[in-house]
Amino acid sequence: MKIQIINGPNLNLLGVREPGIYGNQGFDEYIKELRAMYSILEIDYFQSNVEGELINKLHEVGFTYDGIVINAGGYTHTSVAIADAIAAIKTPVIEVHISNIYAREEYRHVSLTGKNCKGVLTGFGMDGYRLAIESLLKQQV
Repeated sequence: MKIQIINGPNLNLLGVREPGIYGNQGFDEYIKELRAMYSILEIDYFQSNVEGELINKLHEVGFTYDGIVINAGGYTHTSVAIADAIAAIKTPVIEVHISNIYAREEYRHVSLTGKNCKGVLTGFGMDGYRLAIESLLKQQV
């Protein structure tokens, strides 16, 4: 089973950016833990601060992978183009947010991308990625 994790803008700064909201762990460290936890899976990771690169990655893997976990960061609330890309592909997508977007600024309460995903996890910290993978595994059974 192949799963693609896609992180959007500013998530390359996990571990140093606003640790009170996003925690102290960098994603490079966390992805190693996920891969060890799910050694039977092929888990690929991609991060970009550029909207078009996120769309290109969705198009690239959206017809061949078994699942996608996406945290589109701020693009969640602004990108019709990413929402359209998710709607256009066949691979199931789970949206993840490290913080609880509903406990934050008003503009973060709207997810343009979430309606095109199989599910949305928000506020579980980094563990949201693991929960998303668990959900994708259950969909395969």
